[in-house]
Amino acid sequence: MSVDILSTDKAPAAIGPYSQATMAGGFLFTAGQIPLDPKSGELITGDIEPQTKQVMANLTAVLAKAGIGWAEVVKTTVFLQDMADFPRFNAVYASAIGDARPARSTVQVAALPRGVAVEVELVAKLK
Repeated sequence: MSVDILSTDKAPAAIGPYSQATMAGGFLFTAGQIPLDPKSGELITGDIEPQTKQVMANLTAVLAKAGIGWAEVVKTTVFLQDMADFPRFNAVYASAIGDARPARSTVQVAALPRGVAVEVELVAKLK
């Protein structure tokens, strides 16, 4: 089985020894996305809502590059700095995924890269 790397300039570039996403066995696996603006490279600041909007936009861009959308997402993993942010995160998340209902895990973590409030990764079925 081959592993192919996927990359788009519509999401933040990988800043270490990893890829935005890989494709293998008919699935897309994304790296965790944090709220970085892909054009400026700057961190989106503020509370959980604007950060989540940017994270979801970044993931949507990676999905689009693979020629799929949220309907093909089978699993997301959400990392929150503070579980008290979950209701506001969830509202933005629900708006971004529309009618899709992927399986999801949400965990509170001690810290996230660059001090952000949220990081999300996903697995999707390729067409």
